[in-house]
Amino acid sequence: MPASHKKISAMESQRYARHIVLREIGGTGQNKLKNSTVLVIGAGGLGSPVLQYLNAAGVGKIKLVDFDQVSLPNLQRQVIFNEDDLGLSKVARAKSRLLQQNQNTNISVFNYPIDEENAHSLVHDCDVVVDGTDSFEVRKIVNRYCFQNNKPLVFGAISQWEGQVSVFTGQPCYECIFPEEPIGEMAQTCSEFGVLGPLPGIIGTIMATETIKIITGAGETLQNRLLIWDALYGESRVIRTAPRKDCPICKDRNP
Repeated sequence: MPASHKKISAMESQRYARHIVLREIGGTGQNKLKNSTVLVIGAGGLGSPVLQYLNAAGVGKIKLVDFDQVSLPNLQRQVIFNEDDLGLSKVARAKSRLLQQNQNTNISVFNYPIDEENAHSLVHDCDVVVDGTDSFEVRKIVNRYCFQNNKPLVFGAISQWEGQVSVFTGQPCYECIFPEEPIGEMAQTCSEFGVLGPLPGIIGTIMATETIKIITGAGETLQNRLLIWDALYGESRVIRTAPRKDCPICKDRNP
């Protein structure tokens, strides 16, 4: 066992008892969560439930990157914040809330945009990267560095009444599925066309679930699949995904 490996304490065993009795997680899986590092990109609608559920689940270290401040329209869906946070740094206020929820978590915050200059330093020491941004260019950067560093990427997106979730662990990668910037409903920003308040909670919770499954090895993830949830009609569908032969990111790696 590596010297840096930490075992869950007696108090943590009680705290995470409902996980430990799950045969797919157990004490071994909970220890994996405790010794894992997750990078969460974005502290907005998707980031809020991702952060809260991963923090509650016992992930040992969470790295959070976002450069925005809390604004009044955020409060309709970004449930990690409240009115006292208006005008303040999202990462700073999110860290404060998370430590109130679980003081066992090591939380590092980065109050700047993720870009070509800093992506490697943010990604390279993580076990899982969770992308909750709404920028196609940022998603491309994150996908490339995750692929280069062999890091699982949990992707989520929302618009109006619809959400999407997938997991990328090599081929296919994000750019295989989304080679060009989305058009239509999924290209519309929340400020322009709106978004149902609970929708990011649904999608973000699924993203947190996929992250826990990746770390613990439980079940089957959404790798090679894209989950689409239509909240307006209460319907979901799953689309099989496959590598794209001319993908500029992963075309040279054998499937």
